[in-house]
Amino acid sequence: MIFLAIISGAITGIVLGLFGSGGSIIAMPALMYLLDVEAKSAIAMSMGIVAVTATISGWDNWRRGNVDLKVALIFGFFGVIGTYGGARLGVHTPVQVQLTLFALVMYAAAWKMLQVKRQPASQLATAGGPPLLLEEEEDKVISAHMGHIAAHGVGVGVLTGLVGVGGGFLIVPALVLLSGIPMKIAIGTSLVIVAAKSYSGFAGYVGSVPVDWMTMALFTTVTVTGSFVGTRIAHRFSQATLKRSFGIFLVFVATYILLKTVL
Repeated sequence: MIFLAIISGAITGIVLGLFGSGGSIIAMPALMYLLDVEAKSAIAMSMGIVAVTATISGWDNWRRGNVDLKVALIFGFFGVIGTYGGARLGVHTPVQVQLTLFALVMYAAAWKMLQVKRQPASQLATAGGPPLLLEEEEDKVISAHMGHIAAHGVGVGVLTGLVGVGGGFLIVPALVLLSGIPMKIAIGTSLVIVAAKSYSGFAGYVGSVPVDWMTMALFTTVTVTGSFVGTRIAHRFSQATLKRSFGIFLVFVATYILLKTVL
């Protein structure tokens, strides 16, 4: 049991460190199928684990200047509201429905990972061109899209609370599209938002479902360590190769969950 918790936590942390997302997608199935944690408890615990890990990783990104606090506050505020509501809804939602939605979310994540992405204009700007957005222009963009950012925050938040995913793989492209910020900053900002939403979701489940605090503490400790390892690994391999591999892995895990749910 302890060995499996260590392995599962390490994988979760490495994935979160590599991509700035995907922690809950690994943690929740690992808790369920490797550590025999009941489904609703696994959903709650995975959010608690990712909340702590994303907090530490987000702080590290903020220290390096890779977090847009203005966007994080807007998206995070409405995301927290949506996540708490989704968690309360999840307490009363049949497990089969939650697991099916979770698998579908994993397929969506895999699709995003396997897409061949063109280089965004934001990255071209950082490669020697003019700065992407001046501070005044950034304020105008954020103000103009505040309603969209808030709506996406609520929508992703509800999904987070209902099926136990942090939603980073949805937040990152939304931030790039709505705020026009570089991918590196979008990932750092996403981690801050994921942390806030995961705390909210965890709070929505605590008291309504049992939580194995010892397993959660061990899993979290290893996950935090793994996140720093993942960050270091990311600098040694092609991001395209890593994302493609992660996408293929998600397809297999999602298919396994669907088969286990249906059969």
